[in-house]
This record gives sequence, C-alpha cells and structure tokens, in this order.
Amino acid sequence: MVTSLARPGGNLTGFSLMGGELTPKRLELLSELAPQAKVAALLVNPNMPGTELFIADIQAAACVTGLQLAILRAGAEEEFETAFASLGQLHAGALLVAADVFFSTRRNQLVALAARHAVPAIYFGRVYAVCRGWRPDQLCTEHHG
Repeated sequence: MVTSLARPGGNLTGFSLMGGELTPKRLELLSELAPQAKVAALLVNPNMPGTELFIADIQAAACVTGLQLAILRAGAEEEFETAFASLGQLHAGALLVAADVFFSTRRNQLVALAARHAVPAIYFGRVYAVCRGWRPDQLCTEHHG
C-alpha cells in the first residue's frame, strides 16, 4: 500500500503501531545519536512470541550500521537489574528497548535504570522523552520544541 516506510507517498491515512518494523530505524537513529558506541544492547522480552526472529532482523540491521549487537533478555521485573548490570561488561554504549507491552508498562523503571547506568537509550513511543528537570519518578509526555 505504500512505497516504503521512508517515503510512503499517496494520500492514504490510517494508524499502525509498526513497533517491530520501525526498530531497525530506531537502531539507525541510536547509532547517529551515540556515534561513539561500538556495541549496542537490545533489550527484549523472551516471553514474547517471535522474539528470536525479531532478534535476527535487528542483528541484520546492526550489521548495516556497523554496530555489534548484544542481546539482553528480561521477561520479569526482577530481571531488569541483571540485564542493566551487564551493560558495562558488554561495553554497550547504547541501548535499544524493544517495542513490547511489558516494557511499556514499566517505562519509568526502564528510563530510571538507563539513567542510573548512564547509557543513551531509545524506546518505543514518545512517552519516553526525558524533559528538562526530569526525575526518575516522573514521566514526560509534553513536547518541548
């Protein structure tokens, strides 16, 4: 129905989350925002159907960007600390959080962990934008042009 994600063209309107399909683009943006990063970590939920296929797609995209991709798996809240603690051991200079309802409902916790570990991160959805004066116990949903 569209030519490409980059240039859809036409006059068709509608709505799609396209979380998985846009992840390679988010990885590309992350590599531009953190050019010093040679290794990027991908946080996935192993309980999500299709996770391994999703990982394979993102690994292919990482090859294009020149990033080495480290996979972090967390399917329960108590696994977040361990996943984030491994960022240093993996020398990950950036973090990509997969589009997942499990992660979306725990966004404040994930943003706080990324801030505590001082790792640039990109998430699914604009609600992850960190605002001026942001604290880990709050979430910014307003746009600061």
